[in-house]
Amino acid sequence: MNIIVVRDDGNDRRTFGTMTFPDGYVCQTLEDVVRPSGVKVVHETAIEPGTYPVTVTMSRRFGKMLPLISGVNMYEAIRIHTGNRVSQTSGCLLVGVERGPYDNLVHSRIAMEQVQKRIAEALVSPSGVCTITIVNPEPKEPHVVA
Repeated sequence: MNIIVVRDDGNDRRTFGTMTFPDGYVCQTLEDVVRPSGVKVVHETAIEPGTYPVTVTMSRRFGKMLPLISGVNMYEAIRIHTGNRVSQTSGCLLVGVERGPYDNLVHSRIAMEQVQKRIAEALVSPSGVCTITIVNPEPKEPHVVA
């Protein structure tokens, strides 16, 4: 299974996107700021566009099993997890049912239940593979901070 995240609204504080699953489930994402390729500000930079493997492992930070995005250049321990504000991302990918009025996500736990369920199902399927593809919109790029 490949999860698609299309970034569609970014500024100098945060980046919103839409996460879509092959079965049609859709939720919203919130990340840190998109920066030029190769530029990273620790805990304040969105994941570089690309396709990455997803597994589920124990998160030391959260003390529970969470999806882990691996293979991202200059990053470690990127998780998909609950959260409502960009201050909670720390380089990770937050999910919510919808976008709120204050650059936030709404109903994050509900979305995370659905995301976690689908990833777990993919990992126990005959292929046993789950990936995530993160893309910036074309041709308009999200707001990039140097």
